[in-house]
Amino acid sequence: MAQPFTILRKEKRYSGKIIDLRIDAIQYPSGTETIREVIEHPGGAVILCLFENDDILLVKQYRHPFECDVIELPAGKLDTGEEPGLCAERELREETGYGARKWEQLTSLYATPGFCNEILHIFLARDLYLHESGPAREEGESTMTLMRVPLTEALTMIDRGEIVDGKTIAGILLGIRKREIL
Repeated sequence: MAQPFTILRKEKRYSGKIIDLRIDAIQYPSGTETIREVIEHPGGAVILCLFENDDILLVKQYRHPFECDVIELPAGKLDTGEEPGLCAERELREETGYGARKWEQLTSLYATPGFCNEILHIFLARDLYLHESGPAREEGESTMTLMRVPLTEALTMIDRGEIVDGKTIAGILLGIRKREIL
């Protein structure tokens, strides 16, 4: 589909540690001018760790925007120039202390396309092993806890509203579909 408007100008208004804010002035074919606020984000990797017995790893961590703990798949932000697969391997190690011998990218998705350009890359990690040194969490992740649950229980947790994170729901549903064909 063709772009339904003309971009008149783009202006970066804020540069932060995790996001940047850009304001785009646009004009519709009618001549009406308006703005679009765009959050620029480098993207991230999400990891569905699938054990041989169909258990998966979840992390429970405090998320300040919601002021509560959120249950999620392990995930993290891409470093500048970092490939999504390498980010997945790094984040799995840092957050959980695990590594994986088998990796498969399940999908890439737009997290919030109405105002943000973040792309999340969801990976399936299998043939898991523990690193001797354990997790290497950042200070903000120090209260993070690991949860190992059966894949089918994770689906029930979604149904009960215990898992509400979009990337986690997508990863679990993709994992269930993938598990059916493995």
